[in-house]
Amino acid sequence: MVSETGTPIAQRRVPRPRADALRNRERIVAAAREMFVEHGPEVPLDEIARRAVVGNATLYRHFPDRKDLIHEVVLSVLSRTAERAEAAALGAAQEGGDPFEALRRFVHEAADERIGALCPMLSEGFDMNHEDLLAGRERLEAALGDLMDRARKAGRLRDDVAVGDLMVALSQLTRPLPGSGCVNFDQFVHRHLQLFLDGLQAPARSVLPGSAATLEDLRRPRQQPR
Repeated sequence: MVSETGTPIAQRRVPRPRADALRNRERIVAAAREMFVEHGPEVPLDEIARRAVVGNATLYRHFPDRKDLIHEVVLSVLSRTAERAEAAALGAAQEGGDPFEALRRFVHEAADERIGALCPMLSEGFDMNHEDLLAGRERLEAALGDLMDRARKAGRLRDDVAVGDLMVALSQLTRPLPGSGCVNFDQFVHRHLQLFLDGLQAPARSVLPGSAATLEDLRRPRQQPR
């Protein structure tokens, strides 16, 4: 079978990005993630290019719109966090150790991705229901759900919490308070996460109000009061 130009369709190939182009893209995304955490999503793109050590034209060639770059940064953080959850679940299964300690390690590792600091980017105009972001969230939920199930079956995790509960706490505890001027915020993150994790252990010392939160619950639009 041939195309209208006479080229066999089986022989037509989509050109792969060059290695240097892929490296530049990765450097831009890494620099953008750092600067979004430090300065917020409105940081000048020229500053991001400078930190990535690429020209402005290179940045705009990869990301012609700020929304494209924000999307890629969020997807990158989501993917990296899911990889950490999968590694923790796999390690708990293979090592035969305490699954709650594997969960604890994951939470502290995920905190270093600064999920909470990226939350201000998920504002009006950002498509949280984009196909690849939905796939990334499903991947994270599956891996983290597996890890939490293992800890629960081992009698180490209380029964009335779910993936959404953990992600809410992780997001909030890694997000500096707006206008606080708390420049040393980072030094307290892992300390407070440890306090939160102690509260997740079984046996539970109190009854939680409401119901356990799933990631699906977090995706539902908030109902306006009547």
